[in-house]
Amino acid sequence: MFIDRVKIKVKAGDGGNGVTAFRREKFVPRGGPSGGDGGKGGDVWLVADSGVNTLLHLRYNPEYTADRGGHGEGSNRSGRAAEDVLVRVPVGTQVRDTELGDLLHDLTYEGERWLAARGGRGGFGNAHFATSTNRAPRYHQEGGEGEERELQLELKLLADVGLVGFPNAGKSTLISTISAAKPKIADYPFTTLEPHLGVVDLGEYRTFVVADIPGLIEGAHGGAGLGDRFLRHVERTVLLLHLVDVSSASGRDAVSDYETINRELAAYDPQLAGRPQIVVATKLDALDDAERLEALRRRVAEDGREFHEISAVTNRNVRELVNAVAARLDELKTVVVDLREDADAEES
Repeated sequence: MFIDRVKIKVKAGDGGNGVTAFRREKFVPRGGPSGGDGGKGGDVWLVADSGVNTLLHLRYNPEYTADRGGHGEGSNRSGRAAEDVLVRVPVGTQVRDTELGDLLHDLTYEGERWLAARGGRGGFGNAHFATSTNRAPRYHQEGGEGEERELQLELKLLADVGLVGFPNAGKSTLISTISAAKPKIADYPFTTLEPHLGVVDLGEYRTFVVADIPGLIEGAHGGAGLGDRFLRHVERTVLLLHLVDVSSASGRDAVSDYETINRELAAYDPQLAGRPQIVVATKLDALDDAERLEALRRRVAEDGREFHEISAVTNRNVRELVNAVAARLDELKTVVVDLREDADAEES
């Protein structure tokens, strides 16, 4: 089961208490205060782990509590510090405040850690308070309380390319053809119920990652179908691959489908609609009316977008499409690097 949104509660450990104690040792004529300090409470950390690809494990175990620190002891012995609690989350997890909805942190790379709740400090023992004028303090300090908070975790997949389109537009077939991903494929709406990631191998140690997003329908941005739930997963993509079924078997108009999906992207996030997009006419093997293909080609040309036509079933033009996507990604990443260098130059 793919879970991409969950609430968790985290509670850091309280600090250990200090202690009031006095030395009574042979050859120590006057003795003195010897109460040790308490140990620090355990922290709770979120850790990005590429071996985890869903938040499912957090739904069934939503509370994480660290141990408190050990109490101080006599003879100036400090209490032990409690161990930290590590909560594994997928790379791409965003952390939000449940009350205000503010973004607290975005875990975007393997091994990244974020302190979700800080453990309480250990209290001082009476030895800490000894001074030249107060040589026998008879008081100590209690340990501090550990932080406690409720967090909203949201997963947004990290991929270079996002596949969008109506249900049964051929997204799952394409990703299974160009990568090792094996999504469920069948001829009925919403075959894909959860996003899938596939790594496309270009050779010479070059790859790019494709996200197969469940099909969108009209009204998806407002919650219709499955689109509202999964549109967030294309927010991080550099390039959109917009698949449109041009076969007569779909029973829909290809141009209308193309325009509808772009309206849904714009309604969800205007910046997403402006993301670089390659339009792909699919299911050429089932095309029985060439005008359907040509009408879509003309409409895409009006928007100035790159257009390709493929059949993932027969592999027709698939390799050409993969090469075109790789080339476009190289261009886009070069632009991003240039913009960053210009920004750095202006700041300096």
